[in-house]
Amino acid sequence: MHPTMDSKSEGRQGPSSNPKTGIIRVGTASWADPDFVRDWYPKGLPASERLPWYARHFKLVEVNSSFYAIPDPRVVEHWAEQTPQDFVFDVKLFKMLSRHAVKLAELPPDLRSLAQVDGDKVKPTAELERELLKKTVEAVAPLRDTGKLGALLLQLSPAFSPKYHRLDELAAIVDVLGPYGLAVELRNRNWMSEPEAANEVVDYFRRVGVTLVMVDAPESENFTVMPEFEVVTNPKVAYVRLHGRDEKAYTTGRTVSERFKYEYSAAEIQSTVDKAKRLAEAADDVHVIYNNNHSNLAPKAAEFFATLLPNIDAEKERATPA
Repeated sequence: MHPTMDSKSEGRQGPSSNPKTGIIRVGTASWADPDFVRDWYPKGLPASERLPWYARHFKLVEVNSSFYAIPDPRVVEHWAEQTPQDFVFDVKLFKMLSRHAVKLAELPPDLRSLAQVDGDKVKPTAELERELLKKTVEAVAPLRDTGKLGALLLQLSPAFSPKYHRLDELAAIVDVLGPYGLAVELRNRNWMSEPEAANEVVDYFRRVGVTLVMVDAPESENFTVMPEFEVVTNPKVAYVRLHGRDEKAYTTGRTVSERFKYEYSAAEIQSTVDKAKRLAEAADDVHVIYNNNHSNLAPKAAEFFATLLPNIDAEKERATPA
């Protein structure tokens, strides 16, 4: 069952003589996904031309490679140079920050000497987290300097559960990255499965001024599948990620392509458009990211979404999904 927010926690604002009309942006999780390269980009398009080609279709992208390695600022500067002035990057944070297991070889080379290793895994320490946060700020500086930085996405591990953890464990990350536009995606449904707990979570993110990410996912009681909710905790940015609605695929798939294999229908996409419009009444920017990264399903869904909103600058030659 989806949590019911109290009136203080609702995403939609009440009647107002001057309602918000936030900007709605849509894009995909990654522009370089291998399935996109195979099934969406023009055949033979050089890798160096993919981002500019993507940016002719969308004005938003979620960087996924940064989850696996903090990017070099020179690479990030090149991304900014390849895209139009109004293009926006949401950047997924390095996986150690989001409480995922990391091997020593995955750390930035100059930070490996700080690491404490348990078996083949790096043990999290406050010192190492501070240095990773510094690296992150340096990495995204070219986007911030050009006005192209959207949100920094902290996609927490499902192991980060309310049974064993507290949200204030994220304090160091919030303090450093909050001013840059931090967005947090919880991946353990127990944070939001009951109304009282859900309201406490929403109150926390409102209090620290951080965006709580909403997800579109299957109906499931599996602890890794978040329930649906609609709320704005940071009036600057609301963030929606769409993972597909196939419960078996989501909970048993072994690869990204298998887990998120789902083709959104026209009616389902229209429903997300309606949700984005409601969120835009309470947030300056609404970011909608299709993460159903199987074949060309994500860009197809995002393209159709764009045709349903007249304020989105996107090409209009789209086929209506089934």
